[in-house]
Amino acid sequence: MNISRVYKIETERLLIRCYEPTDAALLLDAITISLDHLKPWMPWANKEPTSLDAKIDLLRKFRGQFDLGEDYTFGIFDKNETELIGSTGLHNRLGPAEREIGYWISAKHLNKGYAQEVVCALTKVGFEIEALARIEIHCAPQNIRSLNIPRKLGYSLEKTLSDPINSPVGSMVWRMNKAAYDRSTIKATPLNVFDIVGHQINI
Repeated sequence: MNISRVYKIETERLLIRCYEPTDAALLLDAITISLDHLKPWMPWANKEPTSLDAKIDLLRKFRGQFDLGEDYTFGIFDKNETELIGSTGLHNRLGPAEREIGYWISAKHLNKGYAQEVVCALTKVGFEIEALARIEIHCAPQNIRSLNIPRKLGYSLEKTLSDPINSPVGSMVWRMNKAAYDRSTIKATPLNVFDIVGHQINI
Protein backbone atom coordinates (compact mmCIF):
# COMPACT_ATOMS: atom_id res chain seq x y z
CA MET A 1 0.00 0.00 0.00
CA ASN A 2 1.44 3.37 -1.07
CA ILE A 3 0.54 6.18 1.30
CA SER A 4 -0.07 9.49 -0.43
CA ARG A 5 2.63 12.14 -0.16
CA VAL A 6 0.27 14.94 -1.16
CA TYR A 7 -1.87 16.75 1.41
CA LYS A 8 -2.36 20.14 -0.23
CA ILE A 9 -2.50 21.39 -3.82
CA GLU A 10 -2.63 25.02 -4.94
CA THR A 11 -4.06 25.70 -8.41
CA GLU A 12 -4.58 29.04 -10.10
CA ARG A 13 -7.80 29.74 -8.19
CA LEU A 14 -8.24 26.96 -5.63
CA LEU A 15 -6.80 25.28 -2.58
CA ILE A 16 -7.36 21.51 -2.57
CA ARG A 17 -6.40 19.84 0.71
CA CYS A 18 -6.99 17.01 3.11
CA TYR A 19 -10.06 17.66 5.23
CA GLU A 20 -9.88 18.58 8.92
CA PRO A 21 -12.78 18.15 11.40
CA THR A 22 -12.83 21.96 11.73
CA ASP A 23 -14.13 22.10 8.13
CA ALA A 24 -17.44 20.54 9.19
CA ALA A 25 -19.53 23.72 9.19
CA LEU A 26 -18.28 24.70 5.74
CA LEU A 27 -19.07 21.21 4.43
CA LEU A 28 -22.56 21.25 5.94
CA ASP A 29 -23.32 24.63 4.37
CA ALA A 30 -22.04 23.58 0.92
CA ILE A 31 -24.06 20.36 0.92
CA THR A 32 -27.24 21.96 2.26
CA ILE A 33 -27.40 24.61 -0.47
CA SER A 34 -26.55 22.01 -3.15
CA LEU A 35 -29.02 19.21 -2.42
CA ASP A 36 -31.25 19.75 -5.45
CA HIS A 37 -28.15 19.77 -7.64
CA LEU A 38 -26.53 16.71 -6.00
CA LYS A 39 -29.43 14.29 -5.48
CA PRO A 40 -29.81 13.14 -9.12
CA TRP A 41 -26.14 12.08 -9.28
CA MET A 42 -24.86 11.37 -5.75
CA PRO A 43 -26.70 8.58 -3.86
CA TRP A 44 -25.31 9.78 -0.52
CA ALA A 45 -27.05 13.15 -1.01
CA ASN A 46 -30.45 11.50 -0.50
CA LYS A 47 -29.53 11.05 3.17
CA GLU A 48 -28.67 14.72 3.61
CA PRO A 49 -28.69 17.09 5.32
CA THR A 50 -27.24 15.54 8.46
CA SER A 51 -26.15 17.33 11.62
CA LEU A 52 -22.96 19.25 12.27
CA ASP A 53 -21.84 16.48 14.65
CA ALA A 54 -22.33 13.93 11.87
CA LYS A 55 -20.16 16.05 9.58
CA ILE A 56 -17.45 16.23 12.22
CA ASP A 57 -17.48 12.43 12.50
CA LEU A 58 -17.37 12.11 8.70
CA LEU A 59 -14.35 14.39 8.42
CA ARG A 60 -12.58 12.50 11.20
CA LYS A 61 -13.14 9.37 9.13
CA PHE A 62 -11.82 11.05 5.98
CA ARG A 63 -8.71 12.26 7.79
CA GLY A 64 -8.07 8.85 9.33
CA GLN A 65 -8.39 7.11 5.97
CA PHE A 66 -6.04 9.68 4.45
CA ASP A 67 -3.33 9.22 7.06
CA LEU A 68 -3.58 5.42 6.91
CA GLY A 69 -3.42 5.32 3.11
CA GLU A 70 -6.91 3.83 2.80
CA ASP A 71 -8.52 6.57 0.71
CA TYR A 72 -7.86 10.19 -0.24
CA THR A 73 -10.73 12.68 0.01
CA PHE A 74 -9.96 16.38 -0.40
CA GLY A 75 -11.92 19.54 0.24
CA ILE A 76 -11.92 22.21 -2.47
CA PHE A 77 -11.58 25.68 -0.93
CA ASP A 78 -11.15 29.26 -2.02
CA LYS A 79 -7.61 30.56 -1.49
CA ASN A 80 -8.54 32.13 1.86
CA GLU A 81 -10.15 28.87 3.07
CA THR A 82 -13.31 30.73 4.08
CA GLU A 83 -15.63 28.79 1.76
CA LEU A 84 -15.94 25.18 0.65
CA ILE A 85 -16.37 25.12 -3.12
CA GLY A 86 -16.77 21.35 -3.35
CA SER A 87 -15.17 18.01 -2.66
CA THR A 88 -12.98 15.62 -4.61
CA GLY A 89 -10.75 12.60 -4.17
CA LEU A 90 -8.17 10.20 -5.55
CA HIS A 91 -10.09 7.14 -4.42
CA ASN A 92 -8.68 3.65 -3.82
CA ARG A 93 -11.54 1.82 -5.55
CA LEU A 94 -9.51 0.15 -8.26
CA GLY A 95 -6.41 -2.07 -8.39
CA PRO A 96 -2.79 -1.32 -7.48
CA ALA A 97 -1.35 1.83 -9.10
CA GLU A 98 -4.89 2.92 -10.10
CA ARG A 99 -7.21 5.55 -8.63
CA GLU A 100 -10.62 7.02 -9.36
CA ILE A 101 -11.19 10.77 -9.33
CA GLY A 102 -14.55 11.81 -7.93
CA TYR A 103 -15.83 15.35 -7.54
CA TRP A 104 -18.79 17.58 -6.82
CA ILE A 105 -19.09 21.36 -6.83
CA SER A 106 -21.38 23.48 -4.66
CA ALA A 107 -24.44 24.81 -6.45
CA LYS A 108 -23.16 28.30 -5.65
CA HIS A 109 -20.07 27.75 -7.81
CA LEU A 110 -21.30 25.92 -10.90
CA ASN A 111 -20.25 26.94 -14.41
CA LYS A 112 -16.97 28.52 -13.28
CA GLY A 113 -14.66 25.74 -14.51
CA TYR A 114 -13.69 24.66 -11.00
CA ALA A 115 -14.30 20.94 -11.53
CA GLN A 116 -12.07 20.88 -14.60
CA GLU A 117 -9.37 22.76 -12.68
CA VAL A 118 -9.57 20.18 -9.90
CA VAL A 119 -9.46 17.17 -12.25
CA CYS A 120 -6.41 18.63 -14.02
CA ALA A 121 -4.65 19.02 -10.67
CA LEU A 122 -5.45 15.53 -9.38
CA THR A 123 -4.56 13.93 -12.70
CA LYS A 124 -1.14 15.59 -12.68
CA VAL A 125 -0.53 14.69 -9.04
CA GLY A 126 -1.67 11.12 -9.65
CA PHE A 127 0.73 10.47 -12.50
CA GLU A 128 3.69 12.62 -11.53
CA ILE A 129 3.81 12.23 -7.73
CA GLU A 130 1.78 9.14 -6.87
CA ALA A 131 3.23 7.22 -9.84
CA LEU A 132 -0.12 5.83 -10.94
CA ALA A 133 -0.50 3.74 -14.08
CA ARG A 134 -4.15 4.61 -14.67
CA ILE A 135 -6.85 6.99 -13.46
CA GLU A 136 -10.59 6.63 -13.97
CA ILE A 137 -13.55 9.02 -13.75
CA HIS A 138 -17.07 7.61 -13.42
CA CYS A 139 -20.13 9.72 -14.19
CA ALA A 140 -23.73 9.29 -15.24
CA PRO A 141 -24.45 9.50 -19.01
CA GLN A 142 -27.14 12.08 -18.29
CA ASN A 143 -24.78 14.32 -16.32
CA ILE A 144 -23.56 16.38 -19.26
CA ARG A 145 -21.75 18.93 -17.11
CA SER A 146 -19.69 16.19 -15.45
CA LEU A 147 -18.93 14.00 -18.46
CA ASN A 148 -17.68 16.96 -20.49
CA ILE A 149 -14.72 17.25 -18.12
CA PRO A 150 -12.92 13.95 -18.87
CA ARG A 151 -13.88 14.31 -22.52
CA LYS A 152 -12.25 17.75 -22.77
CA LEU A 153 -9.15 16.67 -20.87
CA GLY A 154 -8.31 13.70 -23.06
CA TYR A 155 -9.70 10.80 -21.03
CA SER A 156 -11.03 7.93 -23.15
CA LEU A 157 -14.52 6.49 -22.71
CA GLU A 158 -13.98 2.79 -22.03
CA LYS A 159 -17.49 1.54 -21.25
CA THR A 160 -20.86 2.34 -19.74
CA LEU A 161 -21.96 0.25 -16.78
CA SER A 162 -25.51 -0.61 -15.81
CA ASP A 163 -26.16 -1.13 -12.10
CA PRO A 164 -29.86 -0.48 -11.37
CA ILE A 165 -29.45 -1.06 -7.63
CA ASN A 166 -26.43 1.16 -6.85
CA SER A 167 -26.62 3.54 -9.78
CA PRO A 168 -30.03 3.63 -11.47
CA VAL A 169 -28.83 6.13 -14.09
CA GLY A 170 -25.80 4.03 -15.09
CA SER A 171 -22.15 5.00 -15.10
CA MET A 172 -19.72 5.97 -17.85
CA VAL A 173 -16.12 4.91 -17.21
CA TRP A 174 -13.47 7.29 -18.53
CA ARG A 175 -9.80 6.28 -18.32
CA MET A 176 -6.37 7.79 -18.82
CA ASN A 177 -3.04 5.96 -18.67
CA LYS A 178 0.43 7.41 -18.21
CA ALA A 179 1.22 7.46 -21.93
CA ALA A 180 -1.96 9.43 -22.68
CA TYR A 181 -1.19 11.81 -19.82
CA ASP A 182 2.27 12.49 -21.24
CA ARG A 183 0.64 13.57 -24.51
CA SER A 184 -2.05 15.69 -22.84
CA THR A 185 -2.27 19.40 -22.12
CA ILE A 186 -2.74 18.55 -18.42
CA LYS A 187 1.00 17.97 -18.09
CA ALA A 188 1.64 21.71 -18.47
CA THR A 189 -0.78 22.67 -15.66
CA PRO A 190 1.04 24.80 -13.05
CA LEU A 191 0.64 23.56 -9.48
CA ASN A 192 2.13 24.01 -6.03
CA VAL A 193 2.00 20.76 -4.07
CA PHE A 194 2.75 20.19 -0.38
CA ASP A 195 3.23 17.22 1.96
CA ILE A 196 1.76 16.60 5.42
CA VAL A 197 4.10 19.07 7.15
CA GLY A 198 3.81 21.76 4.50
CA HIS A 199 7.02 21.10 2.61
CA GLN A 200 6.69 21.77 -1.10
CA ILE A 201 7.01 18.78 -3.41
CA ASN A 202 8.76 19.34 -6.70
CA ILE A 203 6.56 18.56 -9.68
